[in-house]
Amino acid sequence: MKIIKEKRRMIRMKTTKTLLITVVMLVALVLMAAPLWAQDEAELAKKLSNPVASLISVPLQSNWDFGIGSENAMRYTLNVQPVIPISLNKDWNLILRTIVPVIHSEAPARGLDDRTGLGDIVQSFFFSPKAPTGGGWIWGAGPVVLYPSGTDGLSAHKWGAGPTVVMLKQQSGWTYGLLANHIWSFSGGGENDISTTFLQPFLSYTTKTVTTLGLNTESTYDWENSQWTVPINLTAAQLLKIGGMPVQFQVGGRVYAERPDGGPDWGLRFSVTFLFPKGK
Repeated sequence: MKIIKEKRRMIRMKTTKTLLITVVMLVALVLMAAPLWAQDEAELAKKLSNPVASLISVPLQSNWDFGIGSENAMRYTLNVQPVIPISLNKDWNLILRTIVPVIHSEAPARGLDDRTGLGDIVQSFFFSPKAPTGGGWIWGAGPVVLYPSGTDGLSAHKWGAGPTVVMLKQQSGWTYGLLANHIWSFSGGGENDISTTFLQPFLSYTTKTVTTLGLNTESTYDWENSQWTVPINLTAAQLLKIGGMPVQFQVGGRVYAERPDGGPDWGLRFSVTFLFPKGK
């Protein structure tokens, strides 16, 4: 048991060291790239803060959560999150946002096994006007679908669906708004029904050097168990061009203001987002 705990401690130390090195590299890249930014990069950074922007992007978001269960276990989740806009007509877009989780979860208690595999996929379909509405508000709404794609131990084994909506406003470098959905299970072989509400209020500011500082919560309320999970995320992101291709790097941390028994205490995030603007 001591050997397993020592291995976990070494992995966490390496993770923290890697993220610290990444932060230093990002700061250096920002200082070197600051004079090179033009209007198109500023517009790309603005679109990245908008969940229903007409921009193809592929974020690879790594999340580490610590302090789980009696063993203070760690869970790593890689969310592959492609965003694909489809023009329906001159006034409307359909934005497909998909989350494909790949998970490694250490055993949270003695007698249990570590789990590695695919989690359940969530896909949102936002119908969104191409132009902001009165007052400059941007919005989108549609269905969200839960696919029971996960491997054993990492899946609810339930099909689910429900409504999703996002509203936001952008002005003077600021972006603020709310993304929300609710999923009910309606079929599948899992033992437990699903009824969950997801709320993500967000606030971010993008500087003239296209550095974006963000604050949000990714709160979930489980109606079946009357339980909130409320991580508060603080992030910093930088948009760069690598070989002519725009890429955004993001680092951040989070604490859990509310969690179920045995849930994580805190976490880290690092993501890389590949952008495919029109005409590129």
